[in-house]
Amino acid sequence: MSLFAAIATTPAGGRSLIPICAALPATLWLPTAMSAAADIPADVARQFYSGSLKALLAEIWPTHQGMILALATGAVVRLIAPLLQDKSTDPAVVVVDEAGKWVISLCGGHQGGGDRLTHQISQILSAMPITTGAANAQQLPGIDVLGQPFGWQQGTGNWTAVASAIAQGQAVQVIQEAGSSLWQAQLPEVHSLQLGWTEAPAKPPRPAPQARVWISPVQRRFAVDTAMPKVQWHPRVLWVGLGCERGTSKALMAQAIATALQSRHLAMGAIAGVASLDLKADEPGLVQLCEERGWPLRCFSAAQLRDISVPQPSAVVEQAVGTPSVAEAAAVLAAQHMEQSSVEADTEPVESAADYLRVTKQVVRDPAQPGAVTVAISQAQVEFLNRTGHLSLVSTGPGSLDQITPAAKAALSRADAVIGYSLYVELVRPLLRPAQIVEKWPITQEQQRAERAIALADWGLNVAVISSGDCGIYAMAGLVLETLQAQGWNGQTPTVTHYPGISALQAAAARVGAPLMHDFCAISLSDLLTPWPIIERRLQAAAEADFVIALYNPKSQTRTEQIAIAQRLIAQQRQPETPVAIVQSAYRPTETIILTTLAEMLHHPIDMLTTLIIGNRTTQLYAGKLITPRGYHL
Repeated sequence: MSLFAAIATTPAGGRSLIPICAALPATLWLPTAMSAAADIPADVARQFYSGSLKALLAEIWPTHQGMILALATGAVVRLIAPLLQDKSTDPAVVVVDEAGKWVISLCGGHQGGGDRLTHQISQILSAMPITTGAANAQQLPGIDVLGQPFGWQQGTGNWTAVASAIAQGQAVQVIQEAGSSLWQAQLPEVHSLQLGWTEAPAKPPRPAPQARVWISPVQRRFAVDTAMPKVQWHPRVLWVGLGCERGTSKALMAQAIATALQSRHLAMGAIAGVASLDLKADEPGLVQLCEERGWPLRCFSAAQLRDISVPQPSAVVEQAVGTPSVAEAAAVLAAQHMEQSSVEADTEPVESAADYLRVTKQVVRDPAQPGAVTVAISQAQVEFLNRTGHLSLVSTGPGSLDQITPAAKAALSRADAVIGYSLYVELVRPLLRPAQIVEKWPITQEQQRAERAIALADWGLNVAVISSGDCGIYAMAGLVLETLQAQGWNGQTPTVTHYPGISALQAAAARVGAPLMHDFCAISLSDLLTPWPIIERRLQAAAEADFVIALYNPKSQTRTEQIAIAQRLIAQQRQPETPVAIVQSAYRPTETIILTTLAEMLHHPIDMLTTLIIGNRTTQLYAGKLITPRGYHL
């Protein structure tokens, strides 16, 4: 299935869709009559259609994840009405006005991803997103998309009735027996979800639940006529250990797995993957079954399996393949490997290998099928997401939302998780979606922040790591890449994208004139990572070379002498009246700007939110602006 089709019928509509197509990416569809006049950048995929738009939509409807149309909303409603079948399969439909001021999630808001796509497009265009789902108003995740970031499989139940109960603010009980609880920490302070079993007596008393959500590997059967609507999500936490004779049919393996699941009322959708002995890695039936079901096949050596203590070892099996257990040991080992890089802070180690097993060894034969199958099923504490994670290194600029690039805004909008220093997270809070995983960290825990982001991405999430200014300048991009390097990163898993931004020195310079018109340098006065003698040598060299100097991290509550030393070193090479700009919190509501001189700069407030720009020998203060001549008039 293709991702997105962006469709316009007028030149103005086409122009409004071009930045969307470049950022998503999406294919731009225009009438053939516009092919000659269309001014489309080379990096934007395009298609031209002849005939009616109604016919085009009918043709591409089944093959696209989302439709973005620059048409009147009423026209779009009439065009798509005959095509709508089921919200679980229909693509998302988003409408953009030709002026690019409004983005409307028309249908497929939850399961189709329309609401998320709407927020993403609104950031690209700096437009107003319009989403009308009740869950959005309550800042709650849509119940039918709750588990999507974690790879959960949607089970049976009355999804419409449960969603309706949430929309009406009724008490809805959520019983979570497996899978990540990260989503719970993102719930608003006041909400109608009751997490866990109702305690008696509760203070204050909780209202009786009117609906229930199960998050579990168990396959529950709900009565059709029940008064309380229920639904179920299945986190992919079950690992099927499988051994078999050579030539065993795929059908017998599938039958054995289904029988084992049914014996403990476990859901097929909760299967994370299949594990076996490495000798079975090329078993045709096993390989075909895993490919058809989308299950990864994890194979272990006999030596690895032999180290696992299991309930039902077999001397016969050991004599044949070198390990007393294949099915049980492989199931346990797969679950253990899933937990070795656990992203859940509260995950506790399982005491024994046997405690992982939900289904102990079962041997299945069928006279009508060739071969024999041995099956066991374990449960990991961490679910399998089955996707490659991504790290977005996002620059948020000086702090004002309108100074963030559209690409960076879109990256924030589509991220599953956002990680950053608490101050920077709050600055971009208006750009975040309900139910996004948002983790705020102290300013001194940059390394832990990088490691956490990488762990989430390794797990399979799309993680945005935010930095003020440009993330590649005294910020998180380098630290994340260094940490990946130390971990033996292969350059592909997870994938990494860098979104540049307006740096602090650029923001400060823009607020005070044009002080960076000639050669300049940036020096951080923080000696937490760089020895102070090295910083001193750099200050001396920059002053002697007559660079305009931007000073980062000039002063903290405990580090107060460095700025005085820097001023003294630079003053040895510059005149006392050299212009200096002291810019604090550029482009933020608390912004302060002081234009002073090198001799007087220490008499003014300076802190960690301050950037100083010290002019060179030619920098001038004129009409309240700092100007460093480029030399055009010399």
